[in-house]
Amino acid sequence: MPDILSTNVLHPQVAEKLRTLGSLRFASAYDPDTLLAEGRDADLIVVRAPLPPALFERAPRLRAAIRHGAGLDMIPMDAATKAGVIVANTPGANARTVAEYVFFAAMTLLRRFRVIDRDLRADGWNAARRHADLTRDLDGLTLGIVGFGNIGRQVHAIARHGYGLDVLIHSRSRRDIPADAEFVGLDDLAARCDVMVLCCPLTEETRGLVGARVLGRMKPDALVINISRGPVVDDDAMLAALREGRIGGAALDVFDRQPLPDGHPYLGFDNVVVTPHMSGITEGSMRRMGMAAAEEAARVLRGELPENLCNPEALPAYRRRFPA
Repeated sequence: MPDILSTNVLHPQVAEKLRTLGSLRFASAYDPDTLLAEGRDADLIVVRAPLPPALFERAPRLRAAIRHGAGLDMIPMDAATKAGVIVANTPGANARTVAEYVFFAAMTLLRRFRVIDRDLRADGWNAARRHADLTRDLDGLTLGIVGFGNIGRQVHAIARHGYGLDVLIHSRSRRDIPADAEFVGLDDLAARCDVMVLCCPLTEETRGLVGARVLGRMKPDALVINISRGPVVDDDAMLAALREGRIGGAALDVFDRQPLPDGHPYLGFDNVVVTPHMSGITEGSMRRMGMAAAEEAARVLRGELPENLCNPEALPAYRRRFPA
């Protein structure tokens, strides 16, 4: 039976599906040393935690690393390709879930939920209600989307067709920008938007993209929502902007260092929503992402290529290791 390792727990229906394909194991922890030790005999790995590059040269049976999700930053692509291991992902499976989080986060900030909830519990009705005069409507705001992949498209659809917001888009390409949105440069987007949503992948070009210059162009009551990757935001610049009141607040689901350390400065702001990288996680999205990963696993184990092959340059070495 093929040996299938998942770095993390999976939806029960997904686990049931994978057990029809092989012997399913869950890693006992997801630190690099544990994954290196427990992944050596795997034929296939379902990825929800960062893989150590050395795993690919030390796992002689490994056929594929299948990302439970879209982002590939958890998989060292060069190491996988060099070792002749194919990589697949499940793009779009949780895009709507992440997009819904954006509006949950925006309204949590606009309605000052954190301070109202805290004061209601600690000091009573009147203490909490006094904050209501300072809350803001979503209606009439301009939303700026940085990155226009599957998630960005869902954010646009909800913003424009659900709430009637004006939408600005900044992306690497103008291709397929909807007629009811405006394509702009990043500086222009920062200056004009009321809510900036970061949906771009982490690349060398996007690392530190939202730093002092971009934050300095934003309105003093504008919000930043990061559901991309932590390093897209320059933490020092963000913390300075928050401390000095130069932006209205932020909702951060991803961080340069995860888990976020206890006592991190982000945790001390009433106008910052902090969540533990869960914007794309619901029961439904876990099932959808997991079943998509299981379907890709089935294809690989049948000797086929995955539908969402991410490193076709690995195929010559892969075919040498596993002749058709």
